[in-house]
Amino acid sequence: MTSRPSARTVAALRTLIGFDTTSTLSNLALIDWAEREFTSLGAQCTRLPAPHQPGKAALWATFGPRDVSGWVLSGHTDTVPTEGQDWTVPPHQLTEKAGRFYGRGCCDMKGFLACCIGMAPELARLPLERPVHFAFSYDEELGCTGADDLVACARELSAPPIGCIVGEPTLLHLCIGHKAKQAVAVSVTGTPGHSARAPEFVNAIEYGARLIVYIQDIGRKLARQAQDPMYDPPHSTAHVGVAAGGTQLNMVPEHFGFEFEFRTIAQDDPAALVADVRRYAEETLIPQMRAVDAAANIVFTPIAAFPGVETPIDAPIVQAMTRLVGNHEVIKVAFGTEGGLFQQGAGIPTIICGPGSIAQAHVPDEFIEGSQLALYEAFLARLFDSCRS
Repeated sequence: MTSRPSARTVAALRTLIGFDTTSTLSNLALIDWAEREFTSLGAQCTRLPAPHQPGKAALWATFGPRDVSGWVLSGHTDTVPTEGQDWTVPPHQLTEKAGRFYGRGCCDMKGFLACCIGMAPELARLPLERPVHFAFSYDEELGCTGADDLVACARELSAPPIGCIVGEPTLLHLCIGHKAKQAVAVSVTGTPGHSARAPEFVNAIEYGARLIVYIQDIGRKLARQAQDPMYDPPHSTAHVGVAAGGTQLNMVPEHFGFEFEFRTIAQDDPAALVADVRRYAEETLIPQMRAVDAAANIVFTPIAAFPGVETPIDAPIVQAMTRLVGNHEVIKVAFGTEGGLFQQGAGIPTIICGPGSIAQAHVPDEFIEGSQLALYEAFLARLFDSCRS
């Protein structure tokens, strides 16, 4: 088998990389182009504009009959930013060197999208007995917030899909699980004053720090409890990643803010863990703060949340994918995907399987091996052929 992808897939990847679809920007130019490509081949396309963002949309495209069970191929169109990264190649212009393709999103996950679009002409020529649905989302990098309408499309199909394949980079290994996540922003309001009289005021940093220690204590407890050895680390985790407050040392800080997250294996519930943190704030910290100043407060604001994926190793979709991919290795990953939304929101058996390595995601000079694209094209050819009459 050749280690180089087809000219169609390379051309599609070049076009996709040329669209700067950083999550803070519009993805409509990419969606316009993908919709034209699919429509010209006879696909039935539905554009799903973002409810509160006029510059963004998702795309659902179906090849084949709509009233029988088929496959969903899911991917996101947005990328992380390049600002502050030391790139040696233009991030929004495809560069090929020594069998690798460089550019922002090549690995995460425009390489997958390119394979889907590049192989679409072959799919369109087949007499399909089962459909293949392409589900392209937005804002995955902002917490999987742009796939809800696609999940609704899947849920409304007259025949439930055989399975959903999320094309995040796994080196074509079959990923049967990833952790769930809930992320929350916390705003602590105290009362300002001169540090020489600090006990008379509510120090926002002090109470925020006590809450952070409580979150970290939960993390240490999680590390001693439920374990899933397929994960690294094999347990649920707690993390505080952003914190800011105060203006200068001789002033009691009025404001302090931080962001935290829980990433949980199937045995733990991230919503319950967040509720535990809120309960500690509301029952212990806030009463102590308001004993000094009735206006003091702690406010929690959800940032992002997505469910985990948990597919049994003996599920039919795993057996089917093992035959189609030719890879018997199953894994679980720590990073999140939109797969849990399809699995839990639409009841579709789900696997994460895509070209490229997650080690190349979000880094400067992001790349994907051409051999990975070629292998994924071969997998798609087998998948499409399994849907023919």
